[in-house]
Amino acid sequence: MGPGPAGLPGALSLPGALPAGPPLLLDAGHTVPPAGDALSHARSLDCWEVREHNSSEWCHFIRSNPDCRLDGGFLDYLDGVFCVFPPRLLPLAVTLYALWLLYLFIILGVTAEKFFCPNLSAISTNLKLSHNVAGVTFLAFGNGAPDVFSAVVAFSDPRTAGLAIGAIFGAGVFVTTVVAGGIALVKPFTAASRPFLRDIIFYMVAVFLTFVVLYLGRIRLGEALGYLGLYVFYVLTVVLCTWIHRRQRGDGLASPGAWEPEMPTDVEEPEPSSTNSGDYGEEYRPLLPSRESSLRILASALSPLDYRKWRRKPWYWRLFKAFRVPVELVLLLTVPVVDPDKDDLNWKRPLNCLHILTSPLLCVLTLKSGAYGLYQIQGIFPVWALVTLVASALALIIFITTSNEEPPKYHCVFAFLGFLASAMWINAAATELVNILRTLGIIFQLSNTVLGLTLLAWGNSIGGEGSAAASAPWHTLGCPCHAPGLLCPSTDTFSDLTMARQGYPRMAFSACFGGIIFNILVGVGLGCLLQMTSSQPLVKLEPDSPLVWVLAGALGLSLVFSLVTVPAQCFQLGQPYGVCLIASYLLFLCVALLTEFRVIHFSTP
Repeated sequence: MGPGPAGLPGALSLPGALPAGPPLLLDAGHTVPPAGDALSHARSLDCWEVREHNSSEWCHFIRSNPDCRLDGGFLDYLDGVFCVFPPRLLPLAVTLYALWLLYLFIILGVTAEKFFCPNLSAISTNLKLSHNVAGVTFLAFGNGAPDVFSAVVAFSDPRTAGLAIGAIFGAGVFVTTVVAGGIALVKPFTAASRPFLRDIIFYMVAVFLTFVVLYLGRIRLGEALGYLGLYVFYVLTVVLCTWIHRRQRGDGLASPGAWEPEMPTDVEEPEPSSTNSGDYGEEYRPLLPSRESSLRILASALSPLDYRKWRRKPWYWRLFKAFRVPVELVLLLTVPVVDPDKDDLNWKRPLNCLHILTSPLLCVLTLKSGAYGLYQIQGIFPVWALVTLVASALALIIFITTSNEEPPKYHCVFAFLGFLASAMWINAAATELVNILRTLGIIFQLSNTVLGLTLLAWGNSIGGEGSAAASAPWHTLGCPCHAPGLLCPSTDTFSDLTMARQGYPRMAFSACFGGIIFNILVGVGLGCLLQMTSSQPLVKLEPDSPLVWVLAGALGLSLVFSLVTVPAQCFQLGQPYGVCLIASYLLFLCVALLTEFRVIHFSTP
């Protein structure tokens, strides 16, 4: 790509990307001064020390210290908490930031669940990918999007790299202990031997590779590509295992075996779907199709509420839904969704034509925090205005040449547009998430690693509305996990536990290990690869905090424990196994926090 606008980098990059220069120094333990300034600034300029000064000096310290600048993002959280709010209202500012942090997790979850994943499913359908290939590529990317984008954004700034290390390792420990143990507690089951051994061995290799990289203190271009290559090899292994399994059982449908879950009798029947019938179910749908006006189609498509479901749900579900409605409404306005399972492919002519305008505007106004969108061509005409003119003309042409009843032949292009728009939303939310976590770390003087292994790992692993998602039929979720060897990667705690309660514990257990393989290999590999240039094919990692080694050791021990005990129990997993896993996580969390607060001291390698 050629040189960009004046004053802007030539290549498009995520917010916070650093300019070319000496090898990047990513501190995986705590905040460090930016590259290039570290040698010329004394330790007294570390942004952590703001709380050690008099409260009257906080604002000047934040605004005059280069280490306190938040790269990327739309809001300056440090300036807000130390300059906008008076010192006596610091608890109020922290409370508001915590609530905004929770809302950012909701934005990430809603975007990935309702917009990013469906468009990826539509793309895989248009590319005619098999279910197992789509499961370990597009579906894995969809489920792991919040984790991967958070890691990429965190790696883009040396001062927040510890968030990425803490989140990747912390989520790994959480999922392999709490989630896996919870599944065994909810419904004892017999694990699928070959998929379990395959996934845990691959994950142990990925963890060992990350441990070596941290020990050496640097990651080269070949090693970053090795992370991505290992995931490609994992995908090929899953495909090969699936092919072998199908050959062994024959081309026909598999006869019921021990691995197949027993469907419970109290599973809620899926609600009848309706495309153009509003609040009427199948019974009340008119016999003759009626033509709806474009205005009514637009109003119906922009409604994020199902009023029949709203009346039946309990109060806490309604409260959570009320928080989600503003997010869903904005996403509906800016992100198109193509649904291959619907007869009309979710074609809504007035809304899709509106997306032709709003989606490109979203992309240019969120890329580099709006720097490209606000750039003025020849100092006169802004880029966002040019995009508005071109997109408006294109939307008008599409509206004139299409009809409300039948989607155009090029409707699949909207899936790629929706994928790009939802990715920009996730990237923007992840940037704000990383910045606010760094701000909270400075306020409470906590390392980025402990924030990553707790708040960021929990937020990305727990999930938002897993119960609702897990109650749907699996084929409608695009989940190909109907047999051993097939994989539906997910680290959503609520979805996995609900999946187990409904009679699919083996599927949920496999999803625990399959999802985090994607997160660690693609998160670290892609996150570091994007920071390298032709003149700088090296990223240095220096974990100054011993907490990083506690994380790596805890994750390695949990994997070894499962690798030894699961086969020793003949893959029969029950409550004792679940209790041991959850107890080990609580022990690890205590050791991690005691290490962070320097009650326990470890010598670093």
